Amino acid sequence: MFPNMALWLKLLLSAAVAFGVSLFMTPPVKLFAEKVGAIDIPKDERRVHNHPIPRMGGLAIVLAFLLSMLLFVPMTTPVMGMILGSVIIAVMGAVDDIVTLNAWVKLGGQIIAAIVAIRCGVIFKTITSPFTAVSIDIGFWSVPLTILWIVACTNAVNLIDGLDGLAVGVSAISSLTMLLVALFVSEPEISIILAALTGACIGFMPYNVNPAKIFMGDVGSQFLGFVLSTVSILGLFKFHAIISFLVPLLALAVPLADTIFAFFRRILHGQSPFHADKGHFHHRLLAMGLNQKQAVAVLYGISAVLGLVAVLLTGTGILVRSICLVTALVISIFIWLFVFCKNPNIQPPNHNKEQKVSKDKTE
Repeated sequence: MFPNMALWLKLLLSAAVAFGVSLFMTPPVKLFAEKVGAIDIPKDERRVHNHPIPRMGGLAIVLAFLLSMLLFVPMTTPVMGMILGSVIIAVMGAVDDIVTLNAWVKLGGQIIAAIVAIRCGVIFKTITSPFTAVSIDIGFWSVPLTILWIVACTNAVNLIDGLDGLAVGVSAISSLTMLLVALFVSEPEISIILAALTGACIGFMPYNVNPAKIFMGDVGSQFLGFVLSTVSILGLFKFHAIISFLVPLLALAVPLADTIFAFFRRILHGQSPFHADKGHFHHRLLAMGLNQKQAVAVLYGISAVLGLVAVLLTGTGILVRSICLVTALVISIFIWLFVFCKNPNIQPPNHNKEQKVSKDKTE
């Protein structure tokens, strides 16, 4: 079912306000990050940039999203729970961008934020099988599984934030995917929330794509993961239909898969699950010889294709399938041009070259 004109107007305004605030607030946020010492200095080989770059840029995304929410979304108790939890995540992320918090402290903060959201009604109590229309009541497991979902998504987006524009772009694609699904299944409130999130992400991207002028830091990546996880519970996990289980998983498949692989990879190697390494998807693409732009394009393409599959699950009409087919074709061409075609202006990365890092005033 397509939205009426009033809903279209709200969607456009919500996205436009979030986009504008994010776009125009990023430069002052960059100056603020430099003043408080929130600078990412490449001190190890995991980092692919070779000079200090301000982080905490996600603060612009947070401000843009929250303002749009306050203007266009009804403040129900679950929505307030999502906002309160996201603010906790954003504050903790901002502190981490300045002083670097212990991993267990961050995990504790994420669990507290999840519990706040759950207490306000952000919880799924049933899961619908992806193969049948039977809903399974999970009873006591609803709270721990909801916490697990929120914490997993929060960390998933944070873990893929390793290349310029990657995490914010994948988050935008995931948000847009769930926005389209929410429209097809007539969830107007959820669609407005996702429109605001999409607009906030896109507004930040001009400053974050390669070569990045600012990173969004933990304040941005954890905030995006938290909002995507909680909004999926508010909307997509509550649908008593075949899509209720698959759509959120497909929309967030790239960051979630990367997180799961990282978790088990580190344990199998006798390391802590929180131990940083160079085994993420984007590191592997770089090791194959792709440069940053090409690696990001590949992961954008994969996210978009999986998003199309999620959208396709919600529509059986010829129009929807045609739109998905055309979009998939455009994405395929995009990936081909940016990954497989030779571009004389883009040189392949030299992974053996040692990075020379200049001294920064903030060191």
